[in-house]
Amino acid sequence: MPAIEFGLDRLLKEAQLRKPLLGRRVALVAHPASVSADLTHALDALATLPGLRLSAAFGPQHGLRGDKQDNMVESPDFVDPEHGIPVFSLYGDVRRPTPAMMGSFDVLLIDLQDLGCRIYTFITTLRYLLEAAAEHGKEVWILDRPNPAGRPLEGLLLRPGWESFVGAGPLPMRHGLTMGELASWFIATLDLDVDCTVIAMHGWAPAAAPGYGWPGDQRSWINPSPNAPNVSMARCYAGTVMLEGTTLSEGRGTTRPLELFGAPDIDAGQLLRTMNALAPDWLLGCRLRACWFEPTFHKHAGRLCQGIQIHVDNAHYQHAWFRPWRLQSLAFKALRQVQPDYPLWRDFAYEYEHQRLAIDLINGSPLLREWVDDPAATPADLDALTRADEDAWEDARKAFLLY
Repeated sequence: MPAIEFGLDRLLKEAQLRKPLLGRRVALVAHPASVSADLTHALDALATLPGLRLSAAFGPQHGLRGDKQDNMVESPDFVDPEHGIPVFSLYGDVRRPTPAMMGSFDVLLIDLQDLGCRIYTFITTLRYLLEAAAEHGKEVWILDRPNPAGRPLEGLLLRPGWESFVGAGPLPMRHGLTMGELASWFIATLDLDVDCTVIAMHGWAPAAAPGYGWPGDQRSWINPSPNAPNVSMARCYAGTVMLEGTTLSEGRGTTRPLELFGAPDIDAGQLLRTMNALAPDWLLGCRLRACWFEPTFHKHAGRLCQGIQIHVDNAHYQHAWFRPWRLQSLAFKALRQVQPDYPLWRDFAYEYEHQRLAIDLINGSPLLREWVDDPAATPADLDALTRADEDAWEDARKAFLLY
């Protein structure tokens, strides 16, 4: 297999490619996973290039350094001690860049590793930056990176009026696009007048085993956020992220966050049996294992939980069959059947939203929650509703595929 080159690698390697940047003020949007092939951070690598003038940097949720652990933990602005440039937080006092921030550069480089899931807030930050660039007449370059979940798509489309910081637009939960492709989709669907260049990857093969999106034989995995520690999490995330809207632990405070779930007051074995009885086809492509865990922080901290771990590595993983959103939805449905009065939905402020339930914000509508809570609703009902959305997205995204 030929060596893969991410957008950043190409920009560092090809002098002709970066020629339009010379003599202009350049800002970078990055996080800890924004590294070159030799694991040099993008900010440090770009600073060594002759004629490239770095004037500012931006950090998304969790910060440029990725040090902020949980949702709604903000990052401050600061001055980078090595390069002496301002680093602006897009998850602090503001979510959208201010006019003063936009005045600090001529060209904005966006180099963010995504997880391929609508709720991952780097997608929303991408949208906000493109909108600001259109408003202020700034140029944007996307340094493209792989979607580690690959091309499969899954889930209900976000409904009109349900846009939020965890819902940037009418995407399914698992969208199957790269950040460069998403940028083109945003520009088209929002009718933005912005000069945007995508520095595409060379050699990315999203259908190739064993990575199916992530070239693990060539590139080290670096957490793009603190609870994204490996490719298994990225594969599960489009389902397990829904746990953030529930009282069940998603494994924060353990070494396998967002690959397992549970609580002190559930029966994992009974839950697995019920899931298999309701919709065994929704459990294909992985191995489910009843387990015990005790979170050191976050939900149920210090309490022994029964739970289920989703194994999507080695021979357990079948890329084309694995459907994490349906799997997690089925777990909720099975819990409702086994324990009808279980206090499943968590009512709390989620990503600065105080009026709507987190589970509805996460899913972009109340449809999933209503299906779970309706005793008469079957897996076939949800499947029919979801397949219509998935077919529509399959057609809509075709025009934006680069690979």
